[in-house]
Order: sequence, then structure tokens, then C-alpha cells
Amino acid sequence: MEKVREVIAYKNHFEDFLLAQPIKVQDKIYKVIEIIETYERVPSTYLKAIIGTKGLYEARIKLGSNIWRVFCFFDKGKLVILLNGFTKKTQKTPKKEINKAITLMNSYYEDKNK
Repeated sequence: MEKVREVIAYKNHFEDFLLAQPIKVQDKIYKVIEIIETYERVPSTYLKAIIGTKGLYEARIKLGSNIWRVFCFFDKGKLVILLNGFTKKTQKTPKKEINKAITLMNSYYEDKNK
């Protein structure tokens, strides 16, 4: 399938998270990333904006009854930057995970503008 956008990871946070997961989960995460790369309109089951943040999204991974989230954002529309990920154990996304993602997003732009 042809890519409509590019997905890259910022620093090592996504990779650290990915490698800590079982292979089945890694495969599922790759599938979701592939959907983000190839679908013109990504269904909200896979990618959802985080309310109250400036442009932060979560990629949503589900396997059985387990849920994982990977924060990301769009840079110039066609580039998706992956940030930190975590295993979701509560109904609400933990504030500290959102804050970490926002900090990473800000430092991405700082690095870029240097």
C-alpha cells in the first residue's frame, strides 16, 4: 500500500517502549502504525486527538482486553512523530503520561528550530 504520511520516532522513547512489549503486541503496534501511514482518514479507533492539548494524539493499540497507547503528533501534516508509549490500566489516560508527551513534543520543536 502507498504511504500517505511518514511516521518517525523522536529520540528513543517509542523504541524503548516497543522493545519492552511481547512480540504479539509489537506486531499489533506495527499494524496500527501502518494504518496511520497508509489510510487517508485514520479511524478514531486507531488515532485520537487528546482533548485540551495543542495537537497531541494517541495511537491506540488493543489486544484482547489489554490496551496500549503511544502519543504522537503531526508535523507539517504529513509527518507523524511518535513519542512515549504506555500500557493503559485505567479509564483515564494518566496526566503524567500526557505531560511527558507534551514535554517531548516541545523539545522536538526546540531541537528542530535550532
